[in-house]
Amino acid sequence: MPELNRITFNPAVMGGKPCLRGLRVTVGVLVGLVASGHSRARILELYPCLEPEDIDQALSYAAWRVEEVEAVLIPA
Repeated sequence: MPELNRITFNPAVMGGKPCLRGLRVTVGVLVGLVASGHSRARILELYPCLEPEDIDQALSYAAWRVEEVEAVLIPA
């Protein structure tokens, strides 16, 4: 897992979804904006509380989660 010191999880913030630095901006929102063609400059303009490193970590987290393998444990 990459070092993701900007990704936070708090049940009291956005229902525990992964957010950036405890802000009410989720990783999903940022990844969706990038996927829909918004530039980093435009994202930072839309969310002035964010920093360029937040976008980098959101994308790193999303890439890591996509590759994560989830195993189903079946009791014996």
